[in-house]
Amino acid sequence: MSKRDQTFLITGAARGIGAATARACAGAGYRVILHASGDSDHARALGSALKDDLAHGAEIDFIFEDLARPGAGTRLVERACRLAGTPLDGIVNNAGIYEATPLTGPADAWDQGWSRTLAVNVQAPADIIRAAVGMRRAHGTDQPLRIVNIASRAGHRGDGVDHAGYAASKGAVLAMTKSWARALAAERVELYAIAPGWVETRMAPADIAAREKAIEEIPLGRVAQPEEVARVAAFLISGQCPSAVGSTIDINGASYVR
Repeated sequence: MSKRDQTFLITGAARGIGAATARACAGAGYRVILHASGDSDHARALGSALKDDLAHGAEIDFIFEDLARPGAGTRLVERACRLAGTPLDGIVNNAGIYEATPLTGPADAWDQGWSRTLAVNVQAPADIIRAAVGMRRAHGTDQPLRIVNIASRAGHRGDGVDHAGYAASKGAVLAMTKSWARALAAERVELYAIAPGWVETRMAPADIAAREKAIEEIPLGRVAQPEEVARVAAFLISGQCPSAVGSTIDINGASYVR
């Protein structure tokens, strides 16, 4: 199967790691279907740039779904498959939120923070995977389905006291990646995880003091660039190393070594 015949869904693709991954995959010649929570200048600019710049004739589509809403992950896969006309060949579950869930403060804010974090960071990617596997089985295809879940260093080592909800959600992403990799590899459904530390995105510390503190604990001396994570995601989803199935790739400048 040629690259142009393979369709990858990339969530959270309007900016950051998702946008960089979209560029990497589309630039390699794959068809990409991009997801964002809603229409925005960033989404329109990326879609236009990819269509204008690509020399490989790759097709670009954007789907908007708020992954905090019940059933959004399933709807996203159904819509993506209708656009593609076939089951998906690959997914990069990149969309996520980094919201504070402090121990102190109103109970309503606590409940809402945890619920939204788990909905977007855990339930939605789980629903996306479930729907994609179901669609593949229903069509009886023997083509591989490769899934790359963007987790976090926090899923291994935890995070600050106000972001325990985020750390817990990324730990869950790592656990479900391992579980389904073990269960589904025999039917050519391959799952991988990437666990970045700080990356130069909206989630990185903007405050000067906070940034200096973050960089101090990174032996490499800088935060990662989105393109670094994107290149690893594009490699894993390309199928060049199927024996890496179930693995987690750390990208954190040696700030956390397992």
